[in-house]
Amino acid sequence: MLAACFVLSVATISTSQAQVHVNVNIGSQPLWGPTGYDNVDYYYLPDLEMYYYVPQHQFIYQSNGRWVYTNNLPPRYRNFDLYSAHKVVVNGPKPYMHFDQDRRNYARFRGERGRQEVIRDSRDPKYFVVKGHPHYNERGRGDEHGHDHDDHGRH
Repeated sequence: MLAACFVLSVATISTSQAQVHVNVNIGSQPLWGPTGYDNVDYYYLPDLEMYYYVPQHQFIYQSNGRWVYTNNLPPRYRNFDLYSAHKVVVNGPKPYMHFDQDRRNYARFRGERGRQEVIRDSRDPKYFVVKGHPHYNERGRGDEHGHDHDDHGRH
């Protein structure tokens, strides 16, 4: 009976710890990222068949059979519009290890343009912490015009 209680206690502790840990990285997401996600590890870009790693701000793509990490799009995509292209949020480590599966699963989004609201165009104050947002402020607070208020509502 004592052993059963001990196991139950351990399970309860593990469950409560898992529920407490919440990762939010809105401020790290690019302006061209889709709205609606508090945490994003990677975006899969079906049109380019590559990934974007949000924490390191790196594009990840295959070249000559190996994965390349770079802060800029490859030259052949320099004029590609990331704002209008479809992005698929992929959370978890090294999604490119499942590239063939992602390419098949998300092929239907190739060529889809302008259907996702992007962070740059959002009026939701939670995105005001993203550098470059038209209403940017470091604390992520402010009115719809990006003005900070003191505790009494004054500018």
